[in-house]
Amino acid sequence: MRDAMLGLHAGVTVPPPAVLRTDLVRAFTDFHACAYGSLAARLPRLICAAHARARGAGDDGLLAHSYLLATRMLIKLDEQQLGWMAADRARQAAEAVGEPLLVAEAARQLAVLARKADWHQQALSIALTAADHPALRGGEPALAAQRGLLLQSAAYTAAKTGDAAGMRELTGEAAAIARELGQAAVLRDHGGGFSPMTVQLHLVSAENSAGDPSAALAAAKAVAPGSLPSAERRARYYTDVATAFARSGRRDDCIRALLAAEHHAPEEIHARPAVKSLVSGLLVSGRTTTELRGLAARVGVLA
Repeated sequence: MRDAMLGLHAGVTVPPPAVLRTDLVRAFTDFHACAYGSLAARLPRLICAAHARARGAGDDGLLAHSYLLATRMLIKLDEQQLGWMAADRARQAAEAVGEPLLVAEAARQLAVLARKADWHQQALSIALTAADHPALRGGEPALAAQRGLLLQSAAYTAAKTGDAAGMRELTGEAAAIARELGQAAVLRDHGGGFSPMTVQLHLVSAENSAGDPSAALAAAKAVAPGSLPSAERRARYYTDVATAFARSGRRDDCIRALLAAEHHAPEEIHARPAVKSLVSGLLVSGRTTTELRGLAARVGVLA
């Protein structure tokens, strides 16, 4: 699987471009629906075929798109070493194509990985440098939305350093871009959506990271989960709310939020190491209920 995810299989038969594009759309659909079993089967084949196509008829961005999606999945699974490899390949493929949107998204994923490695200054530099590229300021909605996503990434890193004021300032910049764009740019394939509501969702995560669960819960009240663009984003909302409840000592509310997340996206909840850690903490920190034990068994932290 590791070799396949990195496109190292040889002798791949390359389907026609239209078939590959359809496969890429289906892979993104799997990701946004949190259908990770299906994605795990589809994405390695797509990467291998994209490599073969890039060596033959030429690369039209399919390889960069595929590696970007692989990077996002590996980040979710906390596979940082493979994530770095996939992100670097995405960067190389994006630069080879010369598509500003792909180059910017590759930078965003590299910034995420740097942040997860606690390289906060590097993460800020990568995200803010990419956000300041002239190509993202030219007025095209998709590129402006990508700039907003990069500002969100920088804001989250600021939160990790304890700079709550900087986080809120950067989030405010992203929110202003989202308000100006309205529905003009969704960017569902790259950032899971970009709109005033998804920026508000980001703020819930960032307030948690800044160490203020009360502010996170206050931010969450302004999010309508049903308006979020995918099951993956809705699961993110409920897990962020669960995290804030856990940090506030509201165990029962935390469990209810986790169960809501599981309802919307069971594969997301069962796969993510961050959720496993949260559930493990609940098991050892207080009263164990039937609901909690059942959830713990399903996420794999209770034998």
